[in-house]
Amino acid sequence: MGRPYNIGIAVFCAIGSFLFGYDSGIISSVITFSFFKSFVNNPGNYDSLSGAVVSTFTGGCFFGAAGAGWANDRFGRKRTVQFGALVALWGCAMQAGANNFACMLVGRIVAGFAVGILSMTVPLYNTEIAPPKHRGFVVGLTQQMIGIGFIVANWVGYGCQFLDGDKQWRLPLGLQLAPAFLLLAGAQFMPRSPRWLLEKGRDDEALAVVRTLHSNSPSEQEAAEREFAEMQETIHAEKAVRSRSLSDLWATRGMLRRTLVAVGVQVFGQFSGINVINYFGPSMYRALGLSAGQSLLVQGIYGAVGPITNFFFITVILDTVGRKKPLMFGAGSFVVTYSVLTAIVASFPPDQSTNLAAQRAGIAMIFMTSIFFSLSFGPVSWVLASEVFPTRTRSIGTSVATCANWAFNVLFSQVSNLAINNISWRYYLVFICLNAVDFVIIALFFPETKGKTLEQMAEVFGDEVDARDVFDSGLHGNSEKMDHHASDVEKS
Repeated sequence: MGRPYNIGIAVFCAIGSFLFGYDSGIISSVITFSFFKSFVNNPGNYDSLSGAVVSTFTGGCFFGAAGAGWANDRFGRKRTVQFGALVALWGCAMQAGANNFACMLVGRIVAGFAVGILSMTVPLYNTEIAPPKHRGFVVGLTQQMIGIGFIVANWVGYGCQFLDGDKQWRLPLGLQLAPAFLLLAGAQFMPRSPRWLLEKGRDDEALAVVRTLHSNSPSEQEAAEREFAEMQETIHAEKAVRSRSLSDLWATRGMLRRTLVAVGVQVFGQFSGINVINYFGPSMYRALGLSAGQSLLVQGIYGAVGPITNFFFITVILDTVGRKKPLMFGAGSFVVTYSVLTAIVASFPPDQSTNLAAQRAGIAMIFMTSIFFSLSFGPVSWVLASEVFPTRTRSIGTSVATCANWAFNVLFSQVSNLAINNISWRYYLVFICLNAVDFVIIALFFPETKGKTLEQMAEVFGDEVDARDVFDSGLHGNSEKMDHHASDVEKS
């Protein structure tokens, strides 16, 4: 079927990422709604409680991503996606039908658990079905669908602010049920990952999938045979030295470097501050002097900027320029945008100044941060974290990297609203310092992985032992033993 089928499957799987973006985006609107504040009914502690609504979700995501590594190895990528969609239905229903604040928090945890599973499994699955020369685009669809989910959430939130009663917040939370059900039902028609099938000894099924992912032309089918042969040789070799232990992630210098790169790129993505804007954008805009309605409108417009930029980047740039240069560009750009934003808010405090030019400049810096994120950490963090590991540790490695992402997401989501309200512009100094450090680390220690097959990453990371060499030497050793045995038989 070829590339259209390959991309279509990747887009459909990325509905899981759409759920991630929608749930992250809609809560930034919901926590500003008057009827939701009445539902919480604790105005004195609302800042900390609204932070809890966000952080319980991200906490659930952490544990979902942690468990997804085992589930992907045990049940496969396809079944894990379906399980994540099923749990998402449960969590979304609890949120939309919550009759008290405790039920809302439990629903947020359950939905977060589902999104954690999907946030780790979607890029993992797309990495393993993508052709090497287009892997950046295929895996970058993860960030694209996160962004589209965020756009939909922002405009749904903007429209729902005009509703009366509890439907003002129940409707936008309940709409998540539709994509979750679509993913649950449609995932049945997705092919299994060929690399997972090879791990399970189902070689014929794996070959059929690889052929399906290529077009029917003779040259493409030959390419499919070569790709399968390399895949089969490497994965069978890895099975001979596999231990399935967490300690495999730092067992050798090469594996430790892979793990640090994968965890680092996910954590550095959080240091960009993008999720602070996503979760608390309306609060940040009010801190710049906009009204509640204006803040939601600007947040809706802001939500469209990232996906448009991201689509251009993954289509035209990512598989041409590579991974490292965009990451350096992003970290350096964030230092600039947060420096300007800090200077604006410090020089023209919103509660003391009505300088419209300063307001516009502050909003422009927030928009530029989104653009630069979509040209760097947004898509690259998902691509790099899932492509650097060998098959034997890819599930657990991607799981650990995604857990690191969610751990820092929990931290920032819990403290950001309080920090913005209490220390204002000083909070942005944190992101200036973090991104300056990120720039140096990326420049010195991150490799370039563009255009490499997943089986060629051993060369990139300088593995001390190549699994295929171990496998070949094992075969050679067995052959020598058989020859020696045959010689002894002849002598006797």
